[in-house]
Amino acid sequence: MIEPPEDRRPPLTPQLALRVAVVGSVALALFAIIFFRLWFLQVLSGDQYLAQAKGNRVRNIAVAAPRGEILDRSGVVMVDNIKALAVKLSPLDLPVPVTDVVPTPGHPVVGPSLSRPARRDAKLYNELAHVVGMPTERRRCVLPVLTRPHGPPVAARLSPVACDVAQQVALVPYGDVTVKSPVSRFVQYYLAERQNDFPGVSVDRAYVTHYPLGTLAAQVLGTVGPINSTQYGTKAYRGISANTIIGQSGLEAEYNGFLLGKEGKDQVQVDAQGQPTGDLHTTLPIAGQNLATSLDVNLQRVGEQALATSIASNPGATGGAFVAMDPTNGEIYAMGSNPTFNPSIFTKALSQAAYDKLISTAGGDPLLNRATQSAGPTGSTFKPITATAALESGVWTAGDQYDDTGSFCFPNTTDCLHNAGHAVDGTLDLVNALRVSSDDFFYNLGYKTNADPVTHPNGGPLDQWARDYGIGASTGIDLPGSVDGTLPTPRWRADRDALELQCEQAKGPFKGRPKHPATAGGCGIADGNPWTIGDNVNLAVGQGDVQVTPMQLAVVYAALANGGTIVRPHIGLNVQTKDGTVLQKIDPSPSRHIPINPSYLDTITTGLRDAASQPGGTSDDVFGPNFPEQVYGKTGTAQYVSDGVEQDYAWYACFVPASATTKPIVVVVHVERGGFGDVAAAPVARQILSQWFFNKPGPYKSGSSATL
Repeated sequence: MIEPPEDRRPPLTPQLALRVAVVGSVALALFAIIFFRLWFLQVLSGDQYLAQAKGNRVRNIAVAAPRGEILDRSGVVMVDNIKALAVKLSPLDLPVPVTDVVPTPGHPVVGPSLSRPARRDAKLYNELAHVVGMPTERRRCVLPVLTRPHGPPVAARLSPVACDVAQQVALVPYGDVTVKSPVSRFVQYYLAERQNDFPGVSVDRAYVTHYPLGTLAAQVLGTVGPINSTQYGTKAYRGISANTIIGQSGLEAEYNGFLLGKEGKDQVQVDAQGQPTGDLHTTLPIAGQNLATSLDVNLQRVGEQALATSIASNPGATGGAFVAMDPTNGEIYAMGSNPTFNPSIFTKALSQAAYDKLISTAGGDPLLNRATQSAGPTGSTFKPITATAALESGVWTAGDQYDDTGSFCFPNTTDCLHNAGHAVDGTLDLVNALRVSSDDFFYNLGYKTNADPVTHPNGGPLDQWARDYGIGASTGIDLPGSVDGTLPTPRWRADRDALELQCEQAKGPFKGRPKHPATAGGCGIADGNPWTIGDNVNLAVGQGDVQVTPMQLAVVYAALANGGTIVRPHIGLNVQTKDGTVLQKIDPSPSRHIPINPSYLDTITTGLRDAASQPGGTSDDVFGPNFPEQVYGKTGTAQYVSDGVEQDYAWYACFVPASATTKPIVVVVHVERGGFGDVAAAPVARQILSQWFFNKPGPYKSGSSATL
């Protein structure tokens, strides 16, 4: 009998056991990875996975929110929104998606394709441009670099539509591009009937900023426009789409965070042809909040009309500005600048030529807010500051007298300065010197308040008090782009002279540039001369290197009216909901209080009151004793040198204090090349005051005083 073989396995060695364990562990790990991936795709990303498997994708379409309204102090709407239609283009749905990228020649980084896709989509761009009324010729188009947002830009020659698309793709590759808004229903119907001829093109609802008052307060209200590549992605604009319309200037920019609504979103699955394949998920937009301002529409209108009348009535006048403000708290009642423009032009496509005209000097630079962004010598309206410095420093008293013989001569020299027209005003105290605006009197005060430039590099009492009043510093007004002007001091002069020398020798910040030797005229930054007593004498009458904006001068006169408080001017009053519920008040505290001796202040204001109401006063023929309100005012005529020719610029600054009315107000008017202050500026102030107190501007009444 034969026995079956034994069913025996060879013994498992330790080495074999280790191998089995390693292989098993690897297999288990691979299985776990595959299992987790399948679970992720099915459970967490199931919808997107299925969409991609079918050639679908999720498309997000930003739904614009209406911006908040801007209201005047009585609730009159100055800026609102109107519903409109916007032609949009989806880069994903173009025949050749613009999201294809290639290395841009000359740049080592990746930039938007400016060759194949741009050329092959040119036909669509041009046809769409014809439909919506846009040009098709190629122009220079500047694009941000994709992988280096703060690096040098890429430029190409593209049509306006192609440029819009390429710029959008450079910012947000999958965002829709607003080609034009608003468009008519006829455009909507035309494109809807020819959808196959315009792939990726749609007409959607939108909101367009509307200016119901036209040009009124244009520079103050400001403009809106699409966010640009410099702004996009910054902290202030984080989380908004590249199509968003934001405030670009004025109040629209300053309060953009409140006025800008929260965008909604339409999310839908679409196939490769852009057709919906799934449900539409919508997040509704939220409208922006309203901004209530301190502006008075009627006063604004009268001020602008009066300023335009002055410019038209004075040959050679080229522009001007005015400010009307509450001297007790800094609320701006009205602010105007001429020439002006209609802000609505920025809600549509604007050609480069049209924009260049708006910012050109030849065209009057209408975008410039001359009340806050243009500075220059103020002429005799500066004299109350000089009077304060002289009295407070002790170099002059209210009872001291000066014999104005028609000229002021520097001691021990033959160098003399003169009153306008060589007028002889006789013996004057400070009150009467302000009344008749004696330049010789204030030249003398400028001489007396000068200080040794070596031991006082920041100037003497005159510079000190000018600085305290706010000259050469920001007013803090809630408008972007305001300039600080210039308060000349010995140190400022030395710095300018040093900069001039560096420019002449092509050193420092001018290294690598051509030299401009002094013998050939230099650079024109400074004359190279150190500070002299003549600089202080010039400053005393608001001439020389001093640069002041109308807004800064309004703050000075507000301090004279309120007893020395330097108010912080502001236009915003509060932020509120659509139903008027106040969410946040805007009431900035004063910048500071300057300690002017009350008796000195009374002397100065008495001189200003006499100047506007007493015989011989420089604006008595405009306001006179019959004007029903107590006006305290000062004329100014400043000499500006333009193209080597000296021009007279008119100023007038005045106030009616709280002690004389329940509606205190300070008004400053500036007319470029308008001539004498009493002739061109004071009449504008009179009409503003008449409207403010009596609800009618009254007749335009020009003065005839020829004092500076």
